[in-house]
Amino acid sequence: METDMTKGSPLPIILKFTLPLFLGNIFQQLYNMVDTIIVGRFVGPGALAAVGSTGTIMFLVIGFSQGMSTGFTVLTSQRYGAGDREGTKHSVANGTILSIFVIVFMTLISLLFMKPLLRLMNTPDDIFNDALTYISIICIGIVANVFYNLFSSFLRAVGNSRVPLYFLAFSSALNLLLNLLFVIVFQWGVAGSAWATNVSQAISAILCLIYIFKKVPALAPFAHHWKLSFRDTRHQLSVGIPMALQFGITASGTMIMQSAINLFGSTAVASFTAASKFQNIAMQGMMAMGQTMATYTGQNYGKGDIKRIRKGVRLALSTEFVYAIVSSAAVCLTLPHALGLFFSGDVDISAMLPWAKTYIYLCALFYIPLSTIFIFRNTMQGCGYGFLPMMGGVVELIARLIMAVFAIRFLSFPLSCAGDPAAWVSAAVFTGIAYIFVMKKVEKNLTS
Repeated sequence: METDMTKGSPLPIILKFTLPLFLGNIFQQLYNMVDTIIVGRFVGPGALAAVGSTGTIMFLVIGFSQGMSTGFTVLTSQRYGAGDREGTKHSVANGTILSIFVIVFMTLISLLFMKPLLRLMNTPDDIFNDALTYISIICIGIVANVFYNLFSSFLRAVGNSRVPLYFLAFSSALNLLLNLLFVIVFQWGVAGSAWATNVSQAISAILCLIYIFKKVPALAPFAHHWKLSFRDTRHQLSVGIPMALQFGITASGTMIMQSAINLFGSTAVASFTAASKFQNIAMQGMMAMGQTMATYTGQNYGKGDIKRIRKGVRLALSTEFVYAIVSSAAVCLTLPHALGLFFSGDVDISAMLPWAKTYIYLCALFYIPLSTIFIFRNTMQGCGYGFLPMMGGVVELIARLIMAVFAIRFLSFPLSCAGDPAAWVSAAVFTGIAYIFVMKKVEKNLTS
């Protein structure tokens, strides 16, 4: 199931690779939505607000860890595209060892500072204990999350986007069953939902590892590969650290935005949580195309084909524009029906809907600039450039910070929600300019 993305017509290859990623991302979001839906319907709106209030922290902790480990796989993609099979195995072993250090560091740091962080974010008192319980257990499971995403990224680096989808589909089904068991039968509340997530991700990681060693010899290191290489470590950290910081900086901005939303009480938080989870489904097509471009660019950069990279980017942007328009219309039309999934029948949906509509309608207007960010950012990262994509995250952070300050100053929920659109427009402009700069630099390096 490996795919050489350096040959053939780019668009069919890109779309064929993107589809399994898109389906996999949908499963991942359903995976995440299961927690909120089951908790909201069987524990209560307060528990849903508690889980939702930790969403931005999860994005910070998990995103930082994933960004680091995913960055480690860029070298794998480049070496595979260049036909360096021995170097590919070295990069897999080196990236896995580095990921272990990331896991230990992030787990300890997140558990030590979680309580004061929740206080800093204005988490309402009536949901504070549940929020702390849920996010602390999720942090214990960082090891499972990182290894699943690392092994999946290794598979995608060699053009295999289908097998990670199969394992994720299995894991999503298992997560649903475990949520039903832990939350409804055992009545463990938000803790049960968190443990269901950890266990199902751990099983997916193990399955991916077994598959790699049995079915993908190009990614299976031998004993002599399992040692840190200075050259590989320097390259992987030079990409992984900026990618991790990019996630961290972006998450910091969303945490600031969440802090502003938390001021409006648990009803607003629960409505915003449900709406953002629903919107995340629509965003997965954009993200999948971005993930595809990271692999596509990495392999073609390894081969030295800059013209093919540029052509792939143009085709991806055209596809993303169409998707953005369709998805923005879809989320606006289906929001009232989707909101009912998150709450039991005794909850007044009409009280939740105005908060949710405010957020969704504002965001849907700006899906086109959002879609470009994923293309430009992942293309630059596929070429091994991590600093400018990271600075795009800084631009997002500044935009969200400005909107949050005004929202808190004027106690305005629409201004709180406008943090996302402001961040998307700002980052789209920045990453578009950065992409042009990077491509000129790449062309100069490859032709010199």
